[in-house]
Formats: sequence, structure tokens, C-alpha cells
Amino acid sequence: MTAAPASASSSPSASARKPRASTHRLASQSTTQGLRNMVVFILRRNWLRLLVWTMLLASMIPLVYESQRAAFPTQADREAYASIANTPAVAALTGTPYAADTLGGILVLKIWMTLAITLAFATVFLVTRNGRADEEAGRTELLRSSVLGRHAYTLANYLVVGAFNVLVGITIAGAAVALGLPVDGGLVLGASLTGLGLFFLGVSAVVGQLASTSRGANGFASMVIGAAFVIRAVGDLEGMGTTPGWISLVSPIGWAQQMRPFGENQWWPLAQLVVGGVLLCAVALRLEARRDLGSGVLPDRPGPAEASPAMMMPLGLALRLQRGSLVGWFAAVVVMGLLYGSVAAQMADLLASNAMYAAMFAGHGSSFTDGVIGLLVMLNAIVASAFVVESALQVRAEEASGLAEPQLAGSVSRLRWTGGRLLLPVIGSALLLVIGGLVMGAAYGASQSDASQVWVLLGAAIAYWPGVLVTAGVVVLLIGVAPRLAATLSWFYFSTMVIISVFGALFSLPPEVTGNTPLTATPRLPADAFTVPPVLALSAIAVLLWAAGLVWFTRRDIAQGA
Repeated sequence: MTAAPASASSSPSASARKPRASTHRLASQSTTQGLRNMVVFILRRNWLRLLVWTMLLASMIPLVYESQRAAFPTQADREAYASIANTPAVAALTGTPYAADTLGGILVLKIWMTLAITLAFATVFLVTRNGRADEEAGRTELLRSSVLGRHAYTLANYLVVGAFNVLVGITIAGAAVALGLPVDGGLVLGASLTGLGLFFLGVSAVVGQLASTSRGANGFASMVIGAAFVIRAVGDLEGMGTTPGWISLVSPIGWAQQMRPFGENQWWPLAQLVVGGVLLCAVALRLEARRDLGSGVLPDRPGPAEASPAMMMPLGLALRLQRGSLVGWFAAVVVMGLLYGSVAAQMADLLASNAMYAAMFAGHGSSFTDGVIGLLVMLNAIVASAFVVESALQVRAEEASGLAEPQLAGSVSRLRWTGGRLLLPVIGSALLLVIGGLVMGAAYGASQSDASQVWVLLGAAIAYWPGVLVTAGVVVLLIGVAPRLAATLSWFYFSTMVIISVFGALFSLPPEVTGNTPLTATPRLPADAFTVPPVLALSAIAVLLWAAGLVWFTRRDIAQGA
């Protein structure tokens, strides 16, 4: 009888603790409830994108490896290349050439930075697409209206994109090993890219919580990638020999480069990258728990009360929305022009001893140096082609997000709205070609003390404009005919065209294929003589593609959603 009161006195406190503990467990479980279903959902929605990105990145390994193996077939050729590879321009753009006398080291020097930057952007775009963009479009709110934990969709997004980075690293490592490169170097190569991708997964996760729009999230993340690249470049320029300066270690790109595949094969920087990515994802989840759905941590900045007259026109609005990316494209063209123009003569001297490259670059009877310069001008045209794809697809992005419909509900016709928006890739591509040709001509002319090269390379660059407009026409046609597949098919077309144009001869593809892309059909000046028929033919094809795409767009229904 005496024990009963004691038991009765302890029961209330115990019973009071039990509900709190039970409530705590329920709360912790509920934040991730439905995680597995969300992983499956995101995989089903993105499997094609993930597959295309993986194949695109991994396919670069055998393509570049075979081209470099053919260019430097003997050890003497590789040692000769290593003796001239360590220049400031190479260090700034691709990193210090620490193992340039080996095929693995040359492969890293030629393609690692391109793969790293591409994977970083792919990771950012995927995280934003399934995160901030879905929240902006109201899809996240719809999902949470059912039994779904607060962090389930976000965490599933991080897990899927993280697995994508691991898959890319494994595929690239497997491709390198299958080509006969050292196993340890191939594994470090794949791990360096995976680690960098995971770090920028964390960056994109955090900026997705800070910004209130997908455009803002992608913009913030792009600035972080750009800052990481610039800091790494400054560090490599300040280094001694093949050892970068200390500031390079401030950049995550510098960390990944310190793994040095096919050189020292160091694994310790991978831990920094992975831990950094995980911590940033944890911070992002913490921020998500503290904000309202649909809002960002950073407050929206109110714009002016009235729009300027330029903003009332489709072209002016397009310029305002794409001004950030425009600055990036023009900066890239200027840097490329300076680099290519300053090293063109040295590249020609180095590659002239290789019979296959001599036949590939010399064109039809002109000098080998002019052939190399013609190829470099074509690379500038590739950048302009990538710009028109990215810029033209903004039309589809606004249609998919529902922003086009209210604009078309007024007095603006579909043809005027679309035409106004598509003027930007038309005018922008022409300016990119002009600036790239001028800068490359000035740099090459300065190295040769020949001012006339400015006008020669300016004309060579402008000759590619009809071919660039053909690429833009393909995008316009896809937007009109297959809007929901336009982005995927446009980038697939662009990638295929570039591979055939640049590497088609190395793979012994028929001349009917390699010589008839929008880039290779253009006279490769100054190596080839300028002929009017190909330019007229490309112009006619561009007009037909644009007309068909615009007519199709005006006749079909508005297609919202990805």
C-alpha cells in the first residue's frame, strides 16, 4: 500500500516524459517521411538528363585521349610538349602541367578543367531544377500537401544528384582504365571530379535556400564557380614551376586539382571536398527548417516602381534577364581570343611535325599555320553556337514556367514576342564573333608584328555567322515542334555537331558527314579560300529553320511544365 503512492507519484512525470519523447521521435521521423518515394520520383523525372550528362562527360575521355595519343605518339613528342606546356596562359586556363610528358598527364591537362566546370554547372542546374525551381512553380507545395516530411523532397534531391556525381566519377575512371591508362591514376581522376561535384552540390543547396527564384539560385552558384576558377587561376599563375601558389588552395577547384591524377595521385583533398559538401547540405537543411515555403532567406529586392521604355519591349526585357550570362559569354570570348592569338604560332610549330595533324589542319593547300589559326577561329564559333543555344532556350524556359502566358495575354502577338526574344541570340552571336575575331587578330598580329591580321581574322570569324544561325534555327524549330524535349535535344545536337566538326577526321568518319556540319561547311579562313555558295546555302537553311519553328510555335498550344 505504501508503494502505490510512490508509484503514483512517479507515473505522472514518467508519463509526461514519454509523450515528449514520443513527440520528439515522431517529429524527427516526419521530416524525412516519404524520402524513398521522393528519390524514385526524382529519378523517374530526371533519368534521361542524368544519363545524357553522364554519357556526354564520360565520352570526352576516349575522344580527347585518342586525339592526344595521335598527336604525341612517341615519348619524345610528349617530352617536347612538356617543355613548352608550362606557360602562364595554360596555367591560368587549365592548371599547371605537372605530368605533361605522359599521356595521362596530357589528358588531364586537356580535359580535366572542362569536365570539372561542366560537372559543377550540371550539378547546380540539377539541384536548382528539383529544388528552388519546383518550389517557385508550386510543385513542392503540392507534394507537401500529402503525407511528406519537410526535408524529404530536398534530401532526396541531394541524394540523387550526389549519386549522379559518383556515377560520373566511376564512369570516367572506368573509361580511363579501359584505355590502358594506369589504374590508380584513373581512379584519382574520377574521384577528383566526383569530389568537386559533391562540393558544388553543397554550394547549390545553400544558394537554393538563400535565393527566392531559380534564376537567382543559378546566378549565385555561377558566381561561386566563377570565383573558384579565378582564385585557382591566380594561384596557379603565382606558383613556382608546377607547384601552385597558396591561394589556389582557397578554391575547391584548387583542392580537386591537388589530387593530381597520373602524377602524385593524392587522395587527401577528396576528404575536404566531400566533408565540405556534406556540411553545406546540412546548413541548407537547417535553413530550410527556418524559412517559409516559397520564400528565400535573403529578402526580395524591390525593383523600380515603373519599367524603363526599353523594358517594355521583348528585346529589352530579354537583355535585362540575360545580362549576367551575357557578361560571362563575352568575357570568355575575350580570354579565349587573347590565349589563342598569343599561342597560335607556337602551336603550329609544335604540331607541324605530326603528319596526321598537318593533313587535318592545313586545309586545302594553304599553310599549316593558317590551318591552325582557322581551327582556333572555329573554336570561337563553337562558343558563339553554345551561346545561341543557351539564349534561344530562354524562350522555352519562360513558356514552361508560365511567364510567357501573361505576356501573350496582352496586345503582344506570339510572333512579335518570340521574334523579339530571339533577336538577342542573333545580335549577340554576331557581336561574339566580331569581338572574338578582333581580339584574336590583335593578339596574333602583335605576336607576328602584322597589324593586318586583325582584319583577316575578323573576316574569318564573321564568315561563321550563317552557320551559327543554323544552330539557332535548329533550337527554334525544336521549340516549335517538340517544346518539352527542346532543351535536351538542342544540347544533344550541339554536342554531336561539335564532336563531328572537331574530332570527325580522327574517327575516320565519311567526308560527307565531317564536311557538312554548320561549322565545317563554312570556309575555314584564312587556310581556305572564301567561297560564296556555302555561305548562301547556310543562310537559306537558317531562314527555313527559323521560319518553320516560328510558324509551328504560333500554331500550337502553350506548353507549360518541364
